[in-house]
This record gives sequence, structure tokens and C-alpha cells, in this order.
Amino acid sequence: MDIKVVGIDVSKNTLDLDSLPDSASLQFINDEAGIASLLAYLAEHNDEGQIDRIVLEATGGYETSVSIALAGAGLPVAVVNPKQVRDFAKACGILAKTDRLDARVLARFAQQIRPPVRPLPDEAQREFADLLDRRSQLVVMRAQEKARVATAPPLAIKSLKEHIEWLDARIKSLDIDMTHKLRTSDVWKHKVELLSSVPGIGKVSVFTLLGRLPELGKLNRQQIAALVGVAPFNDDSGKRRGQRYIRGGRAEVRNVLYMATVTAIRHNPAIRSFYERLSLTGKPFKLAVTACMRKLLTVLNTMAKTGQPWENKLPA
Repeated sequence: MDIKVVGIDVSKNTLDLDSLPDSASLQFINDEAGIASLLAYLAEHNDEGQIDRIVLEATGGYETSVSIALAGAGLPVAVVNPKQVRDFAKACGILAKTDRLDARVLARFAQQIRPPVRPLPDEAQREFADLLDRRSQLVVMRAQEKARVATAPPLAIKSLKEHIEWLDARIKSLDIDMTHKLRTSDVWKHKVELLSSVPGIGKVSVFTLLGRLPELGKLNRQQIAALVGVAPFNDDSGKRRGQRYIRGGRAEVRNVLYMATVTAIRHNPAIRSFYERLSLTGKPFKLAVTACMRKLLTVLNTMAKTGQPWENKLPA
């Protein structure tokens, strides 16, 4: 059987597989034994390294075990955004949705779109990301509880305040754990020192950049901007020249980068000077801030790549 690309639809309990150019619709259990059977099947059809790409969707964690196992077996794995695949399916006229059909769509997506294969996070990176996930959950809960205080009946106020205090303590404890993990890691320690030296980059920014953007320092400036979602897209048609806009990317990283940039505009002389130059040319606030976000990300990416410390100036 000729297999070049593979699509695997991941659910909580099952792994549905399809392949191209020869179709092979199979299902495995999403557990240790099922993943082992999947690996054995793929190894049988990959004697000469003929499998070019295996594509899975990010499914909130259900794909983690199988993607790690595939990468560990030396297979080319790409974990992609589900929205991209759904848009691709609609463009192909495929509106129905089943696990078997989704696997087929993923195989076609792998064949025609050829998403890039990137190294998966190692165990330390995954553990840190898990801590960051939990911190984000607690921060959201705290914001919800604080919002309830304004309209809560008197009997509930005490309970709400106690819960907020408990959440404050848990978030602080997680911050300590995450800081310790970063500063005692041979890999991360130097990056923490580099990133923290940039005015505007605080503790949460460092956590998010290292936990959510492991590609920092490994891509060029265009690639890292597109990955985060701060690369501008044209909106032109005929003689019309529309305003460029940003979209997609990693929203959590972009949100943190926005807050860091707003702080940097006030406290980082280089970013402030860049923002002022844009403002003087008539750039709207939103456009100027976005340009500063992209510039700050480029600087951080270069620092992570070269290991050079922050200097109070921006590259041309």
C-alpha cells in the first residue's frame, strides 16, 4: 500500500486514521495499547521513510499522548488549528462531519496544504505549560469572583472575599513554582534573564513567552510575527487599497504582548521613541501599538536567538 500522508482524527476514546494516495480507514483506541498498535501499523508502511506528513488537530489535550508517541518514533507530525481544517473542508464542499470523514479531510489537508512539521515541546516544556494553564484558569476564576462582588447579596460577600483570597494565594504559589522552575533550568535560566532585562517585559510576559511560544528564537522575524498573529495582511482589490489588518495566531501570547507593549511605550525609551515617530506621521493608536508589538516581538526573538542582552535601542 502506498502511503504518503496520514490524517488522524483524535477524540477522547478513539483515533480514526485515513491515508493518501491509498486510502486506509482504520480506528484505534486512544490509550497506550491503541497508540502502540497505531505505531506498529505506521511502521509497517514506512519502511523507506515514505510517509511525508501525519496531521492531527489540536483537541485540547487529547492529542498529546499520540502526537508525542508519533514524534518519538521519528515520524513527521504536524498538529494544526482545527479552524484551518474546518475552513479547508468547507472550501472542498465537505459539510458533513464524522470521525471517519474528519480523518479523510485531515489526510487531504496534509496532501494539499502541507502544514509545517515543527518539533513538539519536550517534557519540561509541557510541564511548564500545564502550570501556566492552571494559572490562567485561576486568574479567570478570580476575575469572575471579583465581578460577582458588585452585585452579590450581603450573605455572599464574605464567601466571595474568602474565595478571592484563596485564589490570590494559589496564584502566588504557582508564580513561585514557575519562577523556580525557570530559574533552576539550564535551558531557561539565560532566556529568563534576557527577556526580563527588556523594560516592559514583566513576570507574566516571561511566563507566557516561554510557556506558549517555544519557537521564540528559532524562527525569523516574519515567521514569528505570523505565528503570534501580529503580521499585517493586505486588503486590496483592483484599485482599492484597504487598511491592512492582523488576525489568527496565538491569542494568549498576543494579548500578553499587547499589555507588555503598552507598558513599554511608557517605560521603555526605545519603544516609546518608535511609537512617537509613528504617531507624528499620523498613524492611529491601534496601528501604532500593533507596529510596536511587532517590533518588540522581533527584538525578543533576536535576543533569544543570539543570546545578546537588551540595549536601549531598536534595530533599523
